[in-house]
Amino acid sequence: MKNYDVIWIGTGQATGTVIPRLTAAGKRVALIDGGKVGGSCVNYGCTPTKTLVASARAAHMARRGPDFGIEIPEFSVNFEAVMARMNAMRDNSGMEQWLRTMDGVDFYGEYAHFVSDHEVQVGDEVISGDTIVVHTGTRPLEVPIAGIDDVDWLDNARLLELDAVPEHLVIVGGSYIGMEFGQIFRRFGSEVTIIEGADQLMPREDADIAAAASEILTDEGISVLTGALVKSVAQDDSGEVTVTFENADGAQTVKGSHLLLAVGRVPNSDKLQLDTAGVETNERGYITVGDSLQTNVEHIYAVGDVNGAGAFTHTSVNDGEIFWDNYSGEGDRKLSDRLSIYAMFIDPPLGRIGMSEKEARESGRNVLMATKPMAHISRAKEKDETAGLIKILVDADTEEFIGVTILGVGGDEIINIFAPYMYAKQSYKTFRKAVFTHPTVGELIPWILDELQPLK
Repeated sequence: MKNYDVIWIGTGQATGTVIPRLTAAGKRVALIDGGKVGGSCVNYGCTPTKTLVASARAAHMARRGPDFGIEIPEFSVNFEAVMARMNAMRDNSGMEQWLRTMDGVDFYGEYAHFVSDHEVQVGDEVISGDTIVVHTGTRPLEVPIAGIDDVDWLDNARLLELDAVPEHLVIVGGSYIGMEFGQIFRRFGSEVTIIEGADQLMPREDADIAAAASEILTDEGISVLTGALVKSVAQDDSGEVTVTFENADGAQTVKGSHLLLAVGRVPNSDKLQLDTAGVETNERGYITVGDSLQTNVEHIYAVGDVNGAGAFTHTSVNDGEIFWDNYSGEGDRKLSDRLSIYAMFIDPPLGRIGMSEKEARESGRNVLMATKPMAHISRAKEKDETAGLIKILVDADTEEFIGVTILGVGGDEIINIFAPYMYAKQSYKTFRKAVFTHPTVGELIPWILDELQPLK
């Protein structure tokens, strides 16, 4: 039996930052992945979808040409070229070749499962490891909707294999995946309907933010149905899909050419046979971890989406940093130190760090808040992109930022400037003294702080 210093199962986004450090430290590594190397981000998530977002924005701005005095008499979306560009961007062969040929690494292109707390079966072989890291990610949740087994439905991966723009894309799920794909395909020319069971899109966001995002989509011609619970789906011989749902008006139906289910994700932990290693999971199947990302079995770690502590590429990468600090002893990063920060890439995008207004109200803190519509910001008006708003939350006692939301042009980039201040626990008054370049959207943020008022 081959024995390794580290067995690393799955090749999500922490892989490329940690494995080279392990080999540089002289560790012998078994790297295992029976799927596509790179995980969701490069194959089905960030890389391909944000490439599509860029193409969709180009189409959108072409239509908006007259708003800027630019006449574009005719243009068309070459979907074949759009998808070819996307596939070129997500070509991950270079990374796979790098990992497969790295000194100190044995790459196993098979799926793995535990046979004991130190042993893993991969293909027909059993190997052992002093330390084992699970980095297997998540997959789309399959919702038990009546009739779903008889429908050719799409998830976020299968949608990326389309060879033609859908005539009418019906999306069940009004959060990030559903909203991003909805806007993308609307801009490519599809009719789009989004069905969300909650009373608002993006249920984890504040109501005013969700309302502004919904307005962005509906202004582009997307039909948004909230408070709508899907009861059944059916598909006829022509391929048309009928979705039956209930809302305040009773039973309703919507028909479309394609159905996308975007209602959440589940961890890829169920086939690892974790019980043979004694590794605990929560009720949803996510592997339970502590501050250093160790499971209840001291030498087994779980990093990335599979641990339920984050659902983004950047949190996966940070998990790798936390693991390395603990494993190597070179640092002291902890999971509990991480601030929640993320973006949603509709156009204009949403960026958020820390608490929402709702969470701030529930925290019991003495909170100050200021908001500013994008329509009041000169740079947004100059760009004719005035949808959205900025919301800033401050702890009045500590003077620290506790949450910022930016829905609007540049929001995905601007939100990052708050992270260092919040990690350093700096006063918002220090931020207020900063001089930002003119003319930018961000330059107004220090001035917005003059409008902080107690939450009522």
